[in-house]
Amino acid sequence: MAYSGPAARWPGAAHTLGAVTLLKAASTVSLLTLASRVTGLVRDLLMASVFGANALTDAFNVAFRIPNLFRRLFAEGAFSQAFVPVLAASRTQNGEEATQRLIGSVATVLAWALLLTCVLGVLGAPLLVWLLASGLRQNPESFDAAVLMTRWMFPYIGFMSMVALSAGVLNTWKRFAVPAATPVLLNLCMIAAAWLGAPLLAARGIEPIFAMAGGVMLGGVLQLAVQVPALHRLGLLPRIGVTWGAIRAAWNEPGVRRILALMAPALLGVGVAQVSLMINTQIASYLAPGSVTWLFYADRLMEFPTALLGVALGVVLTPQLASAKAAGDAQKYSAMLDWGLRIVVLLAVPCAVALLAFAQPLVATLFHHGKLTDGDVGQIAVALAGYGAGLLGLVAIKVLAPGYYASQDIRTPVKIAIAVLVITQLLNVALVPWLAHAGLALSIGLGALVNALWLLVGLLRRGSFVPGPGWWLYGLQVLAASVLMAVFLLWATDYFAWIQMRGQSLQRAGLLALVVLGAATIYFGALWVGGLKLRAMLRR
Repeated sequence: MAYSGPAARWPGAAHTLGAVTLLKAASTVSLLTLASRVTGLVRDLLMASVFGANALTDAFNVAFRIPNLFRRLFAEGAFSQAFVPVLAASRTQNGEEATQRLIGSVATVLAWALLLTCVLGVLGAPLLVWLLASGLRQNPESFDAAVLMTRWMFPYIGFMSMVALSAGVLNTWKRFAVPAATPVLLNLCMIAAAWLGAPLLAARGIEPIFAMAGGVMLGGVLQLAVQVPALHRLGLLPRIGVTWGAIRAAWNEPGVRRILALMAPALLGVGVAQVSLMINTQIASYLAPGSVTWLFYADRLMEFPTALLGVALGVVLTPQLASAKAAGDAQKYSAMLDWGLRIVVLLAVPCAVALLAFAQPLVATLFHHGKLTDGDVGQIAVALAGYGAGLLGLVAIKVLAPGYYASQDIRTPVKIAIAVLVITQLLNVALVPWLAHAGLALSIGLGALVNALWLLVGLLRRGSFVPGPGWWLYGLQVLAASVLMAVFLLWATDYFAWIQMRGQSLQRAGLLALVVLGAATIYFGALWVGGLKLRAMLRR
């Protein structure tokens, strides 16, 4: 059946981004994100091999999670949610000159706020570690190591917040490549730290894991450094005010006040998600040693499809949805949401099935090296399957939430997030005694499904999103193809001795590649046989 969705209602949809189509833009971001995730995977493989899963790796993962928590809270979370819609609306309604002034004012306020935050973070590192993982106090060496590494890495939040500012500007000006590529630098720095820095520290009697803190900081500096030339070429490099008068003028800028007003509910919403993460980390720190690390590696694998699909679509769609809202083009707005959700279903459903049916082979092939044991593989795999149960929700949120942010409505997603936090913790009470750390992952997955469904229903009820025709048949086609793929993956999981192939890394990797290729062939082949016209659907 030929796809007959939004294109029929959205004339010229293939050219909504001018020279850059939605598909091309999303593909660019996705491919560069893939490079980031591949280097991130290499980083995690190297860390698993060099450091294993123990109390000190738990300490690093806790310490690294603290600046990342603040980064997601302020930089990529509340700030980006508030900044990008206001920036896109300003460019559409007020023109380039006024928008450039807005960028400079925002950069000034942000820079001084970050300086204060970093000072307080370094001073309050023991309290932050205790709040996130008080269970580490059971091992004083681990707790002290986490505090020291937190102090080294906390300024990372400052660099990454400025990276978020520049990325928001570049994405609004449809320069997607540089922001999507910069995370590779962090991974390369951490790889160098594990490969070169760790042995150097070990030779001097210093715990090798401390090298990773230096790698993180260097990665933050380099990510900001490569954004500067891109902004300069566009004539958008902000000037940060250093005098009290300049700071006060920036603070009084109407656009800054609007961003701050939007950040308040956004901060609460993102904070709710991070509180959930903190609670889960606390619980994991009281479970079996290695639980924090098992969840970390499972989370890293889950982030592959989440970033490649959800983040890529969210990055591309958010400024375009905001521009459509600012211009009053409801039809274009709805059509872009429809297209994004169809891509989510097309790709997230089979990925979720793969994480559920093929978790152990994935973990064994990617992480089963060096100090990581057979038992660790099984523990990571069950956590990965838990995340997989909610992958569709985790990805869909990245498309649905911008539908609200584009209207500068942040309160509704926040209210939903608070309710979902309560639901997630109730699930923890029920699942953790039964499934241990895997229960934590499953609770997050199920909570994400509830969150996504709630967001979708809200958009439908207010009439902002009107689904295109053919959704029921489309869903059945995807479901049938996914079931066929699942049968194949379950057979491959049982037929081959993935864990026993530890000493045959190349053969195991080759076998994994063949199985994944076979699964993709079965899935897309089944869709083709079922009559789905992929080319027509993707050409938006």
